[in-house]
Amino acid sequence: MESTLRRTWAETDLDAIEFNYKKIREHIGPDVKFLGVVKADAYGHGALQVSRLLEELGADYLAVSSIDEAMELRLNGITGIPVLILGHTPKEQVGRLIEYNITQAVTCRSKAVEYSEAATAAGGTLKIHIKVDTGMSRLGYLCEGRHYETGVEGICEACNMPGLDAEGIFTHFAVSDEPGEDAKEYTLKQLKLFTDVIAAVEAKLGRSFKLRHCANTGATVCYPEALLDMVRPGLLLYGYGEHAAQLGLKPAMTLKTTVSTIKTYDPGTRISYGGIYTTEKRTRMGVLPYGYADGFFRSLSNRYSVMTVEGPAPQRGKICMDMCMVDLTDKMKVDVGSEIEVFGPHNPIEKMAELAGTIPYELTCAVSKRVPRLYIRHGKVTEKELLLRM
Repeated sequence: MESTLRRTWAETDLDAIEFNYKKIREHIGPDVKFLGVVKADAYGHGALQVSRLLEELGADYLAVSSIDEAMELRLNGITGIPVLILGHTPKEQVGRLIEYNITQAVTCRSKAVEYSEAATAAGGTLKIHIKVDTGMSRLGYLCEGRHYETGVEGICEACNMPGLDAEGIFTHFAVSDEPGEDAKEYTLKQLKLFTDVIAAVEAKLGRSFKLRHCANTGATVCYPEALLDMVRPGLLLYGYGEHAAQLGLKPAMTLKTTVSTIKTYDPGTRISYGGIYTTEKRTRMGVLPYGYADGFFRSLSNRYSVMTVEGPAPQRGKICMDMCMVDLTDKMKVDVGSEIEVFGPHNPIEKMAELAGTIPYELTCAVSKRVPRLYIRHGKVTEKELLLRM
């Protein structure tokens, strides 16, 4: 659907994503494959639009979280590129994975057994990537310390199960994007365990994995020894964070709103719920149709500033569900209907993330479905999308 309401909207700059993709490709070199992480609606940027672009640009793989996300791509024309599901898929869906050429992560013996039995019953072969837990302590075959031998044996067992084609093996770094020697030591420890496991498994099997991958955003930029066969940067592709800045990448999302109302209050007027802000002088206050139901964290109340044509305007009082108030006392060129940048090139999302005590992609993922999306390619709006059902 397309919204007719000029309220609050998000712009995804596909040109920026193309620029970032090419810069990352240049950084990793011609012999390393590129997996584009497009789970969670491409971190809020539009999974279909970003996936189409990556397929067009020659990316080697896409990654999603679930079969629903994978099927969204497949049923909307993203068919010429492999898709890896990083999360769990019920065994009852294995037939669909095979039918639509979707690769499944295998994280433990019980999953391998279920997928093998289901694939055999379906009369097909399921392509899988083995997940190794090297220190993230989340999903994957345990291989550290006393678990090493049993982990290696378990991975070998999965690779030899009928109905499964173990194309790849991967792990996930826990602190590769963190500064300091402790983080570096831990990441290199994870990398060594991963490569040791691969060598042991390949020696026992007598064959090699086609794809070995472990480099997330931090590792892609900071650990060249971790590039292996393929990288899978998430945040980096969308141009946020210090690692993106190191490569000169561009942020891909801008969130904008407008001024819907302006009122002038006398000194001593309490603003919004709870009265946490009281005007100290005659104050020109604007109302923006942007609240926590749109993704504006209430924890930022009275702490964040949006960007106007005349500079930053501080948000005042508690953020409401559908709106918030900003101080426009010294912004006389800003009027009803004026465009406001919540975050974007003139008001970096990293600032909002720091104030909220979170990471930029929690904020991009938090942009709600009632916020229309505009997609920009070659400098022009090429598509508009509203996720609400109408």
